[in-house]
Amino acid sequence: MRKLALHWQIIIGLVLGLAYGIIATNSGWSSFTSDWIAPFGTIFINLLKLIAMPLVLSSLITGVASLSDVKKLSRIGGKTIAIYIGTTAVAVTLGLVSVNTLRPGDKVPSAMKEKLQMTYEKDASKKAGTVQQVKDRGPLQPMVDIIPSNFFFSASSNRNMLQVVFMAIFIGIGLIQIPKDKGKPIQNFFESLNDVVIKLVDIIMIMAPFGVFALIAQTINKVAGDDPAEILELLGALGYYMVAVVIGLLVHVAITYSGLLKLMTKMPFETFYRGIAPAQLLAFSTSSSGATLPVTMERCEEELGVSEEVSSFVLPLGATINMDGTALYQAVAAVFIAQALNMPLDLGAQLTIVLTTVLASIGTAAVPGAGIVMLVIILEAVGVPSAGIALILGVDRILDMIRTTINVTGDATVAVIIADSENQLNIPMK
Repeated sequence: MRKLALHWQIIIGLVLGLAYGIIATNSGWSSFTSDWIAPFGTIFINLLKLIAMPLVLSSLITGVASLSDVKKLSRIGGKTIAIYIGTTAVAVTLGLVSVNTLRPGDKVPSAMKEKLQMTYEKDASKKAGTVQQVKDRGPLQPMVDIIPSNFFFSASSNRNMLQVVFMAIFIGIGLIQIPKDKGKPIQNFFESLNDVVIKLVDIIMIMAPFGVFALIAQTINKVAGDDPAEILELLGALGYYMVAVVIGLLVHVAITYSGLLKLMTKMPFETFYRGIAPAQLLAFSTSSSGATLPVTMERCEEELGVSEEVSSFVLPLGATINMDGTALYQAVAAVFIAQALNMPLDLGAQLTIVLTTVLASIGTAAVPGAGIVMLVIILEAVGVPSAGIALILGVDRILDMIRTTINVTGDATVAVIIADSENQLNIPMK
């Protein structure tokens, strides 16, 4: 009997998790879900995070070393970063158009604004405390932060992924500069490590449908607890805001990504979206492009025909600096909060949002919830009270799932474009 495709297994897990979550909420199974269901989702995410760091390190070192010369590295790296920054700027602009057209902040009733502020005030103040440390830094501090003083300390946390990316590229450049026979043992080691990690991905993905089931069930459990009315009330009040974000994200995929694929590659849309579907579904359920990276790389290489040389450089870099979905959401959220607090933002303030969001997205950690911290920085940049994020925290997890899916789609799109431009794209036959 033919085995069911991975993306269908994940979809089944997602649907069953949704159904269970609704039943659990109506039946008062909140504690049971937290104690006996949610841990399987946590285990699944932890397994993916466990291999994210060795994957980035091994794939980037082998990817850079395989480029054979610094000129080729600078060419591919320059194109990759330029497209990543360009698509992020477009995403932010689309977000601003969406939120200014729909004006969701004007639709929130005054009573609901006060209730949301009171409910999430504590969470908002916690995020603000983290942001104060970021605000106090100098203008070049982000550049300083990229270069670690202790590599092993950096490798101990997925939040330091940008430092690991720097170190991997640095080691790769060093391997290019020495005679091939001397660098071969190190290169062979990291190539073997990369192969082992990819094989571990296959093993972990056996658990994917169960992990997705648990993650979706726990998401509903967190939002609603034992009161199903909480979901309806919250979604009703913030529905317009969610619509503004989702419309912006869908337009970005339909116009920006699909347009780039059409103009710059020969990749059929059906081949691309079918090939990347399991990674999109995993990103949706985990809310972490970093945790999804192993699957994204596997799908791009095996289903989309991207060469290992390109995927091992472009995708780890994308999981670290390419956050189009997060950037678009931040733009919508910042203007929505300003509208809800009756603080209109002029053109200058919205241009500030574009610039700040593009720069902030580069340093946003590829883990769930990191976008909220960067959002507070953006709010402060345009003079909107950071406590205003209390208005959106209730639905942030749901939107986090969607915007992470967009982030992963963007990474794969750019990988296909770069591979095609380097004549390293072997589009699979139907």
